[in-house]
Amino acid sequence: MTEETDFTEQDSDGDSEEVVLTPAELIGKLEQAWLNEKFSPELLENKCEIVECVIEQLDHMEKNLRRAKKGDLKVSIHHMEVERIRYVLSSYLRCRLMKIEKFFPHVLEKEKTRSKGEPSILSPEEFAFAKEYMANMETYLKNVALRHMPPNLQKVDLLRSVPKPDLDSYVFLRVKERQENILVEPETDEQSEYVIDLEEGSQHLIRYKTIAPLVASGAVQLI
Repeated sequence: MTEETDFTEQDSDGDSEEVVLTPAELIGKLEQAWLNEKFSPELLENKCEIVECVIEQLDHMEKNLRRAKKGDLKVSIHHMEVERIRYVLSSYLRCRLMKIEKFFPHVLEKEKTRSKGEPSILSPEEFAFAKEYMANMETYLKNVALRHMPPNLQKVDLLRSVPKPDLDSYVFLRVKERQENILVEPETDEQSEYVIDLEEGSQHLIRYKTIAPLVASGAVQLI
């Protein structure tokens, strides 16, 4: 896997910038997105550009393997690498689907209320899946339970009934870019505000809500 890949990346202002990545850099971005999604309590912004590029690279690698000389040790090593990348990709997509199923009304509400220019947290396929899942859930509830209840109890507010992601949960992270004056605890009647600097390469256990913007920008990596 030696060909470079054109990849469109959005900055924090929503502007698109095309960058050229080596295959190793592309897989590194996939692994970063996978770990962040795996350890984040909420559904993160979709990385469909990375997913599409990785799928193209996998197809390219498999074509090369079919042309390679059988019995070569390098072929076995490259085949293992293909399977490893495919596992990471599948795990990433599966993790996102599990979060959509778990938090579907909140995911759709966030998508509905996002401002113009703000990146979508759902790919088109995930958005269609979330809408279909919500419709099926509503139909199931009506057929199994709600239609047997008194008329005044035959409606359910899924936004109130389904738990929200716990943004106050704690996560481990590694700092990729130095950050100054990160507010860890706001000022209260009992204590003054608690602010820290995050040094590059340092690792921390911290409340997710505090560093959620840094995860989105890529300044920190969940581990």
